[in-house]
Amino acid sequence: MSRPDLNLLVTLDALLAEGSVARAARRLKLSPSAMSRALARLREATGDPLLVRAGRGLVPTPRAVELGAQVGRLVKEAEAVLRPVERLDLARLSRSFTLRNSDGFVENFGSALLARASREAPGVQLRFVPKPDKESGPMREGAVDLETGVIGNTTGPEVRSRALFRDRFVGVVRPGHPLSEGRITAARFAAGRHILISRRGLDRGPADDALELAGLTRTIATVVGGFAEALALARGSDLIATVPERYTGTLREGLFTFTLPVKLASLTISLLWHPRLDADPAHRWLRGLVREVCGEPRNPTT
Repeated sequence: MSRPDLNLLVTLDALLAEGSVARAARRLKLSPSAMSRALARLREATGDPLLVRAGRGLVPTPRAVELGAQVGRLVKEAEAVLRPVERLDLARLSRSFTLRNSDGFVENFGSALLARASREAPGVQLRFVPKPDKESGPMREGAVDLETGVIGNTTGPEVRSRALFRDRFVGVVRPGHPLSEGRITAARFAAGRHILISRRGLDRGPADDALELAGLTRTIATVVGGFAEALALARGSDLIATVPERYTGTLREGLFTFTLPVKLASLTISLLWHPRLDADPAHRWLRGLVREVCGEPRNPTT
């Protein structure tokens, strides 16, 4: 069965409203002959004459009267779908967004993000869920609206991204730890007992590669899956943690932070989302909010 021409709905709406082929043609900017041909196609599609002559005018058949209100509603709904999106009213916006982030994000940025969202759009709910990997499946399936993190090999090729900020790795120990005093050399750093952070359970990380170039090795005392765990262990022991500086700002409060004596590549933390949400006004507002709260500071300090 062939698919009906949906443009005929607009034609039928005009014919029923005007009750005249000529007036309906003027309304739709068509010639009278083109409108007559469209009426013939409508009659064929519905199996009903729809409009019949009565004196000099046309009157609707019972079938046309039955269709009248329904056709008008359908045309208005179609016009609304194809109309440009109206200006976003944040005060009336009621929506829930799911944000997927590595541990440390909520502790470091969550409060400021919630405060801003509450002030600008009190009807919006932000849901934070953990990020165990870099797979883009949850975004592709619609389970996650927005994500932050480092772009990896498993990030979907269709995913949109925008850099939030660059970060560097720093060393962290408890107050009073031997490394909190004196010059920290690569040898002193390597001589300590370390916490390795690996969500995949690896037995070495970038710091091991950097130390190896200097002819040094370190002792990995324990392996954990996230920054919060590593810093909690460092706070209560003599273990050394190596974490991103800005991403863990709040988590490191009260701890001694030092510049690493070996060179590690910096990180670029990005905002990630699926392209189907690219033009959504509410989602664009959320992306802008996260960039303002979590992006590069206006006056960055070393």
